[in-house]
Amino acid sequence: MKNHSVKRMKDVFFIFRFISWIAIICSLFGSLLLFVVGAIKTYYAFTAVAFGYIPNESLAHLDSADIATAYLIKGLDTFLIALVLFIFAHGVFTLFITDKKLNNIPTVLSWIKTPDIGHLKNILGEVIVIILFVKFLEMILINLNDLSWEILILPISILLLALALKFLDLNDKNSSHKDE
Repeated sequence: MKNHSVKRMKDVFFIFRFISWIAIICSLFGSLLLFVVGAIKTYYAFTAVAFGYIPNESLAHLDSADIATAYLIKGLDTFLIALVLFIFAHGVFTLFITDKKLNNIPTVLSWIKTPDIGHLKNILGEVIVIILFVKFLEMILINLNDLSWEILILPISILLLALALKFLDLNDKNSSHKDE
């Protein structure tokens, strides 16, 4: 009787794992949207240089090259977030949907190995630190003539997050999966 209830519970969890499709599909749509937004920001950079168009009046104090650089950095930031959403969708798919027995078969996205949730968290944490660093560069560029000490809050936060990732040491915990 006990084995039967355990099997039923496993079946329920097996079926319930398909709810992760919501996270996968929404992450992919969000990634696609951010790729489009990143392309628009890149377009704004080109129009700032080629036609002197200023898409945002708050950047009017900058010359066209600096406006283009600001929009390229904003585009880079947007593309990074799009890639994070893509990697997250692939990681959730790999962890919850795919058959673990088929993991040794080479796939198109074999460069995004997600052996466990800790590895996925590590990748996401590292990219978030990079995104925040890019955001800091954007802030410095836009406010270059009007810097104040408050601008140090973001780099200090980035440093603390990077140290927290280092102390969590998620990479070493998953090193046994890298050899497989």
